[in-house]
Amino acid sequence: MALIKDFQSVSSDAQRLHGPVTCGYRAFTADGRRILQLDTYGSTERKILDKISQSIQLDADSARELLKIIEESFPGLSR
Repeated sequence: MALIKDFQSVSSDAQRLHGPVTCGYRAFTADGRRILQLDTYGSTERKILDKISQSIQLDADSARELLKIIEESFPGLSR
């Protein structure tokens, strides 16, 4: 699990679309900060179904930065 501190643009030659999975989410308060946690679950081919694969957490600052990245990546999405 990771609490995202900041985002950094990186370049990569690999541009492969991954298979679809479910993402669960929950919001809670910890240490006086509001946190959004996103949990992805493995594909249907996994040995243990419904097991969390990855978890990331965002606080208000990182959520604000992610919103900016989303708006830049998908122009016109929020209009």
